[in-house]
Amino acid sequence: MKKYYLLIALCMLIVGCSHFSAPELPIDSIPVANAMETEMAKRPVKPITVKAFKIEKPVVTTAKLVAIGDILLHQPVYKDAKTTDGTYDFTAMFEKVKPFIESADIAVANQETMIGGPELGLSSYPKFNSPYEIGDALKYSGIDLVTIANNHTLDRGEKAILNAIDYWDHIEMPYTGAFKSPDDRNMVRTVTKNDITFSFLSYSYGTNGMPVPEGKPYLINLIDLPLIEQDVKKAKTISDVVVVSMHWGNEYEKTPNDTQINLANELSSMGVDIIIGHHPHVLQPVDWIERPDGTRTFVMYSLGNFLSSQEGLEKLTGGIGGVEITKVVDSEKTVIKLDHPSFVPTYGYYKNKRDFEVIPMHLLTESYLPGYQTHYENTQRHLNVLTNELTFIEK
Repeated sequence: MKKYYLLIALCMLIVGCSHFSAPELPIDSIPVANAMETEMAKRPVKPITVKAFKIEKPVVTTAKLVAIGDILLHQPVYKDAKTTDGTYDFTAMFEKVKPFIESADIAVANQETMIGGPELGLSSYPKFNSPYEIGDALKYSGIDLVTIANNHTLDRGEKAILNAIDYWDHIEMPYTGAFKSPDDRNMVRTVTKNDITFSFLSYSYGTNGMPVPEGKPYLINLIDLPLIEQDVKKAKTISDVVVVSMHWGNEYEKTPNDTQINLANELSSMGVDIIIGHHPHVLQPVDWIERPDGTRTFVMYSLGNFLSSQEGLEKLTGGIGGVEITKVVDSEKTVIKLDHPSFVPTYGYYKNKRDFEVIPMHLLTESYLPGYQTHYENTQRHLNVLTNELTFIEK
């Protein structure tokens, strides 16, 4: 029995110490994974292209908007503009302010008196009708759009409005606030500069008791909050910046009243970006209205008279109010920011009801206005009383 176990152990030792070569297997018996690796190895190697992702920088554009006050053509003003051939030329009256108007990207004027033309008979206060040629002078000075909703819009009736609109169309001057038809009214005026689109709306508190012709409410926009809200919503769908001109306030009051302030806040809550005020015939301070989303509305409560023959230092003081608009566009959103408000105070000079011209206040001399420097400084303080952000432009 011991010999039997010893024989088995010896056989096991011989087998464990022997070297055996693995037999070669046929190709179709190679595992699938190894076959795939072999096939891939036979194929040409293609270079791998790695695409670089470009980070788009925001597109930033800016535009400056300016506005001037009331163009109020009393008889002495248009008589002074009359030429020897019977036409009218107002351009000389704007020569000194022209550089400050045309240097802006967009400039707006309030044409207080309808330019119904001589065929209706030119007239002064209380029912104005003015020469067509004031339109040419405004365009020459750099004005891009006029507002014509005010308490004198209906002074000479529907015909004066239609004559005026025909002439604005003739010289290719956009207008807003009074219209020739419902379709004309429903077309929101826009101006695009530097890839920023501005829309313009205009409204008046009233018409000096003159009734609006029945069935023709388009002849003048009156202040009506539901109507304004409807217009603003439409304007916001087609523009980046909404500008609203308001004929409001009390004449000759140097500060905005509660109605003006409340209306300004209502407009701001609708999304209006810039409010331009007229009618008091004297300057009122500018202000900002902050909105919950961090944006703000710029308000010029009253720009005073720009050209008139009214008497008194305050009534002859006006100006060119401005603000800078920045548009930032990236892949996610568009942001509009208003900043850098500015002002050029002006003086409406005349002597013996002749030689009318509008002069930037910093260019005055004692011969134009004795004590002008004191008035200039007082005007600066008055305009800045609500915000203290205004920069006064002198060149």
